[in-house]
Amino acid sequence: MHSKGILYLIPTVLAEGTADAVIAPVVKSVLKATSYFLVEDFRTARRYISSLKLGVNLEGVQMEKLDKKTPDSQVRKLLEPVLQGQDMGILSDAGCPGIADPGARAVAWAHRLGIRVVPLPGPSSMFLALMGSGFNGQAFTFNGYLPIDRKDRVRVIKNLESKAIREHTTQLFMETPFRNNRLLEDLLEQLEANTLLCIASELTGEGEMIRTRKVADWRKEKPDLHKVPAVFLIGGS
Repeated sequence: MHSKGILYLIPTVLAEGTADAVIAPVVKSVLKATSYFLVEDFRTARRYISSLKLGVNLEGVQMEKLDKKTPDSQVRKLLEPVLQGQDMGILSDAGCPGIADPGARAVAWAHRLGIRVVPLPGPSSMFLALMGSGFNGQAFTFNGYLPIDRKDRVRVIKNLESKAIREHTTQLFMETPFRNNRLLEDLLEQLEANTLLCIASELTGEGEMIRTRKVADWRKEKPDLHKVPAVFLIGGS
C-alpha cells in the first residue's frame, strides 16, 4: 500500500514582478520538487512558475484545473496522485489558496481522505489590508464578493455597516476589479458620512494604496479603481 503524499497550498504573487519580495524560499523549494498541481488557470500558473526561474521543465509537470465550476465528484478524483504517494501543490490565481479560492474544496477532501495538508507562507490581500487598515484585528469577518444585483448589494452594504458599528467588528469584502468603481459608488452613496472606510488596492505592487478615511472624505476625493485589485473594509469605531 502506498503511503500518501502531501498536499501543499502554494501562495502566488498579488502583483507582477514582486516574487523576490513576497515569496519565501520554502515555496520555491516545494515548487521545484513538485510535479502535480491543481490550478485555477493553466496560463497564470505556468507564467508564475516560469517567472521564478527555478529551472522547472513545465513539460514534465502535470496540471489539472480546479475552479468554482469543477464538480465535487471530480475534486475527489483530482487528489488520486496524492493517494498514490505523490506530493501535490494547489496554486491560486493570486495570493493564498483556500482563501476566497476554490482550492478550499480540495483541502476539505484531503482532510476526509487523511491526506496531510501543508499551507506555505505568502501574501494574502485580506490580511495585508486588515493589517494596514487600523481597524479591529481581533474581531473581523471576510465576506467575499458582494451580490451583483444592486438591490441585494445595497442591502448587504447596510447590513455590514450596522454589524461593524454595533459589534465593533471589521467587515472585509472585495469585488471583481472591473466592477470596483460601481461598488465604490454604492458604498459612498449608502454608508453614513462618519463611517470609516478603508480601501486597500494594488497590494504589494508599485501603486499600492492603503487608506482609511471617513466616507465624507472619500466622497470629496474618489479614487479610480477600475481594473485595480482592491479590498474594502468597514471599520467599527
